[in-house]
Amino acid sequence: MTMPHHALEIVLTRPLAQAELRDAARVLPLAANHNATRLMALVHAKTSHQAARRLRHRLGALLPIDVITTHYPDADHKVLLNVAFPAAAHAVLKAAACRVHQSPERFVELALHRALAQHADQETDRLDRAVRELLTHTTPAHLLSAVGHALTRLPERPTR
Repeated sequence: MTMPHHALEIVLTRPLAQAELRDAARVLPLAANHNATRLMALVHAKTSHQAARRLRHRLGALLPIDVITTHYPDADHKVLLNVAFPAAAHAVLKAAACRVHQSPERFVELALHRALAQHADQETDRLDRAVRELLTHTTPAHLLSAVGHALTRLPERPTR
């Protein structure tokens, strides 16, 4: 049985100098984005967890790695998030997880899910308020027509 390659994305804490990128690419082939703050790598390992650990072990001393994620979701539609916390933060996290009888990994996973759900709820509320405001100045039919027209054009970038 052959081991698969895992596509991993590396988010850096700062842009890399060309020499840093060149040195890291000698250890493991990398693809960088336009400003060298994000990298892509293919890592040979049995699991995505092993791939992320292997990547951090091989490049951690060479690069200012903030987060490593799997580039593609797994069969459960989940993306691996690999974060190396400073020792003090890890100790606090471990103690908080222990108080609720969870592993630190599960504690962070649940906290992240709660934060994402809260963000989604806030975004839904924001959009609801915006639509209600728009409806004070037009009819539902005109608003629906305008939304349909806007959605048929490709946005240059998300607006806020």
